[in-house]
Amino acid sequence: MSNSSANPFEVTVAPGGDSVLPDEPAVPVHAGPWQRAWARFRRHRLGYVSLWILGAVLVAATFAELLSNERPLIARIEGRWYAPIVANPSERALGGDFDTPTDWKDPFITALLAKPGQWALFTLNPHSADSLDYFNPRLDPAPPGAGSWLGTDSRGRDMLARLIYGFRVSIWFAFALTFAGTVAGVAMGALQGYFGGRIDLTLQRLIEIWGSVPELYLLIIFASIFEPSLLLLLVLLAMWGWMGLSDYVRAEFLRNRNLEFVKAARALGLSTGRIIWRHVLPNSLTPVITFLPFRMSAAILALTSLDFLGLGVPASVPSLGELLRLGKENLDAWWIIVPTFAVLVGTMLLLTFVGDALRDAFDTRKS
Repeated sequence: MSNSSANPFEVTVAPGGDSVLPDEPAVPVHAGPWQRAWARFRRHRLGYVSLWILGAVLVAATFAELLSNERPLIARIEGRWYAPIVANPSERALGGDFDTPTDWKDPFITALLAKPGQWALFTLNPHSADSLDYFNPRLDPAPPGAGSWLGTDSRGRDMLARLIYGFRVSIWFAFALTFAGTVAGVAMGALQGYFGGRIDLTLQRLIEIWGSVPELYLLIIFASIFEPSLLLLLVLLAMWGWMGLSDYVRAEFLRNRNLEFVKAARALGLSTGRIIWRHVLPNSLTPVITFLPFRMSAAILALTSLDFLGLGVPASVPSLGELLRLGKENLDAWWIIVPTFAVLVGTMLLLTFVGDALRDAFDTRKS
């Protein structure tokens, strides 16, 4: 009797002769270059899983207020409904004596919620990045406990909340800086590589002069003149963050501008902008895409380093660099520096794995 079940050791031969396990995505014969790149990316299991983990953490950090907040999501008191996470009612509206916003850790509010029929739905971590529990009997920095899963820093702020909000600031700052540097680098590299000649030589000399300007000194000068802000830091870092990428784009344009399809497009009378946008640029994006995760890693490390030195974001903005500085100042409070270091290392590893997978995905030698 023949066995109709599939052979678990059977392999599929993908185009190019590579053997693929049955649960790996095989590349369709008539797939386009982006489909083949995506299939190769999915075949890189570590990078593919890292991308999903990074995406899940990014979504969770983006909506940090729904995960870590001192104000409840919804509350029902004296027969009335409240949404404190959107609009925090005054203490007088809940039966108190003051018109100040309600402190939901106040003993009066705690006793009010303990009455029958009164309740509030809090987030998983009932702390915000800057909230202080004035009624906490423990001294700060306090070790991890029931009230704070990762303890508190030297100022009494919850460490888990500071990590969540600080990671959000770092990752979105990295996205913005990577986007700004990529756009500027691609534009400058395309201009140099496509036209070449005197334009290329002139711009190359200007880039060399600009690259010799001491970036750190300018950051120190601007930090002493202007009030520190994320926008100011983003502009200053973006002014130098495009130069490394422009060299790769320039080399790709120098190579692709003399290919047959570009010459045919010129012969057909297509405009220069149309040729660059539709023909040369799509075939020159491989180094741009493969370097994106590594550029994001560099942006996160740059922001963390500047915050650690006191040249980054304002003190009111949660950041990983500030937590590292507080950990250095409180070496006995291991719960400050160890989780912060773990978040940084984990983020760098995830971005590195994604970058390795992208590099293999766009390697045309791997079919």
